[in-house]
Amino acid sequence: MSNELTLLTLTAASIGFLHTLLGPDHYLPFVFMAQAGRWSRTKTVAVTLACGVGHVLSSVVLGVAGIALGLAVSNLEAIQAVRGQVAGYVLIAFGLVYLVWGLRRAARQRPHSHFHRHADGTVHVGLHVHQGDHLHVHTVEGESRAASVARLSPWFLFTIFVFGPCESLIPLLMYPAARGSYWGVALVTITFAAVTLATMLAAVLVCAAGVKRLPRHFAGLERYTHALAGGTLAFCGAAIQFLGL
Repeated sequence: MSNELTLLTLTAASIGFLHTLLGPDHYLPFVFMAQAGRWSRTKTVAVTLACGVGHVLSSVVLGVAGIALGLAVSNLEAIQAVRGQVAGYVLIAFGLVYLVWGLRRAARQRPHSHFHRHADGTVHVGLHVHQGDHLHVHTVEGESRAASVARLSPWFLFTIFVFGPCESLIPLLMYPAARGSYWGVALVTITFAAVTLATMLAAVLVCAAGVKRLPRHFAGLERYTHALAGGTLAFCGAAIQFLGL
């Protein structure tokens, strides 16, 4: 392997790591969606990897197509920019809708009191939420809708990540391709993808473990987990769209 290709491979690894770590959209959505949907670690890992593969593979396909068709880097970057805008706005929209739904769900689950009068004339106050043994018909319907949202949310994330481009990958691919080194193209692609996926997964697992260790006085916020997840998605979309992260 030539010195140039070695340097390019190291560059691909470095950019893959920094590109992922500095972009909160690569891991925060999974952390908060996993918390809100009570995903198992296995499901969290599977969804993260699936979205990461879709994220990288879509840019690889575009880059390889550009190489095959002889397109200039500027043309491919213009396509990537459009994809980035679409992904950013879709993430903002999905996050805001999920935020509103989460706030409504939290309001329905607010603890409240009922007065109970016994036959002997005594009265006591019972504090509860509409779940568990106190489910009402409308709450059952709400839980059914919540289950549907939980099932669909990984697919929404996957679709958004497929649209989201890896902007730095295209120029990395073009250099070895211009020199006719398709082995170099494969090596750079595999290195970038492996480092990106590993960084995504590590960041998700570390952050998820940290969230679970939050002090007990945050337990009262549990009913707001869906709203927090929606707010996080909207924030990540805004970071992509307006901050270029």
